[in-house]
Amino acid sequence: MNAASPSATPPAKLATAMAARRTPEQVRARRKLLWREMLTSLWAPLCIVALVLFPYTVLIEFVPTAAAWAQPAMKGLGVLMVAYFVALLVWRNVSPREKQLRRMRHEAHELISENERILQKPQVREKVSPLVAEQITDQALKVESASAEGDMERLPREVKALDALTAQHLGAFRKESPMDFVGGFVKMLLVALVFRTFIVEPYRIPSGSMLPTLQIGDQVFINKFIYGVRVPFANVVPFVIVRPPGRGDVVVFNNPVNEATDYIKRVVGVPGDTVEMFDGVVHINGQPQIRESINPEYIVNNITDDGRWFDQQEALYREDLSGVTHSVLQTPTRMPRHEGPYVVPEGHVFVMGDNRDNSSDSRHGLGITGYGKTEFVPYGHIKGKAMVVWLSLGYHGLLHGLFGGTGLRLDRFFEPVR
Repeated sequence: MNAASPSATPPAKLATAMAARRTPEQVRARRKLLWREMLTSLWAPLCIVALVLFPYTVLIEFVPTAAAWAQPAMKGLGVLMVAYFVALLVWRNVSPREKQLRRMRHEAHELISENERILQKPQVREKVSPLVAEQITDQALKVESASAEGDMERLPREVKALDALTAQHLGAFRKESPMDFVGGFVKMLLVALVFRTFIVEPYRIPSGSMLPTLQIGDQVFINKFIYGVRVPFANVVPFVIVRPPGRGDVVVFNNPVNEATDYIKRVVGVPGDTVEMFDGVVHINGQPQIRESINPEYIVNNITDDGRWFDQQEALYREDLSGVTHSVLQTPTRMPRHEGPYVVPEGHVFVMGDNRDNSSDSRHGLGITGYGKTEFVPYGHIKGKAMVVWLSLGYHGLLHGLFGGTGLRLDRFFEPVR
């Protein structure tokens, strides 16, 4: 027996009326079903990662030393979530009962949602009597109860009964107006655009210009607000939120020479800097940046335009760029030479790839205007700072034998971009 009596007028929301009439047993059963639906959704592993990823990225950004213990924990979580996703995928598709029950529950949920949408319209509340509203509420509760219990015999009957009530009393309002559909779509699109434009954006590493820091196939998240909100299509940053781009930052930018292309490089020079290179050693304002040889015969994995992987031998160095320590590559056979000086103008940065002799960067016209043509990147073209590798589909990863050498790189999960 339900806990409360019907209202004198049709309720503004079906959910409100149902909540008032649920018994304690129905409340517990519904809560249990909601948790079950959340934890068995294919979105569950991704949502768990997303919830943990935000504090992780904030931690490694402002406390870099924390990456020593936080990164292994995040990698473990990433592997666990991959296993979780695979297990869910298998379970949801090999159990006939689960597939059928999931479909029936979805139909029940959609029908209750349809009644909720119709009954909250002012013109419907004026025409529907309290008795009809009570009947629909009671039947919706029966549908919900059968769904929570997983009763595959009772659930179709209750859904059919609710559908009949809806057709009888709300049939004239069942057709969704174009404005209802467009309004819902626009809201979702607006939320997605705001998130992608002003908060975080994913970016895929397409080439080897940032080896060994970023591997081909790495998927990174870009912090869109650290340097300030960039006005889309205008290439203007009205104000700085946290700080301007600094030396050593790995940034994604809209190529000012070819705006149809996005690049990812490391900031080497900031406004007012004079940048030079003497035999591969970076000098900023006349001061050489410390560079230590790590491995003169280091092997990296590169890829051809037609998707074939090949080994590339380079000399590996550890470079300290104004306090930012990172790895760089240099071709062992390169001839000693001097590059520069490059004087960085106000409101611009000078960028280079970590794969120093295989990068179309500020030294070489950003790959467009040609070798030896200097191109700086305006602040307004910088989309954001690369924070963390959240996924990697690269050389010799998991299941690489099925995809021409490309597989899931578990070792790259949640690698901070340094």
